[in-house]
Amino acid sequence: MSALPLEVAGVVTDALSPALPHGPLPADVVREGAPGTGIRVLGAFRDVELGIWEMSEGAAVDTEADEVFIVLSGAARVDFIAPALPSIEVRTGSVVRLTEGMRTLWTVHETLRKVYVA
Repeated sequence: MSALPLEVAGVVTDALSPALPHGPLPADVVREGAPGTGIRVLGAFRDVELGIWEMSEGAAVDTEADEVFIVLSGAARVDFIAPALPSIEVRTGSVVRLTEGMRTLWTVHETLRKVYVA
């Protein structure tokens, strides 16, 4: 199913089944394994981007955007490097809020797929 701009009322997108082609992460962000990521931007809604993002098993650091996401499948631990906050475990059904500039370490135990609003 191809994505239509979300500004079109009544658009339906299957967030679970379309394959997301993965690309490798840059070597300088990988901390364990050989994780890859895939993304499917669904469009814009007001001033935010909606999309589906996926990361395969492994660990990598990231600098976050201002975002809310819902985990659709998979499992991971997110360690907060800066600011120093307690680690969180995310799994199917987790809803998470990240703020712009956070430095994180994602350790994906089972390929993680999320829908994000950023």
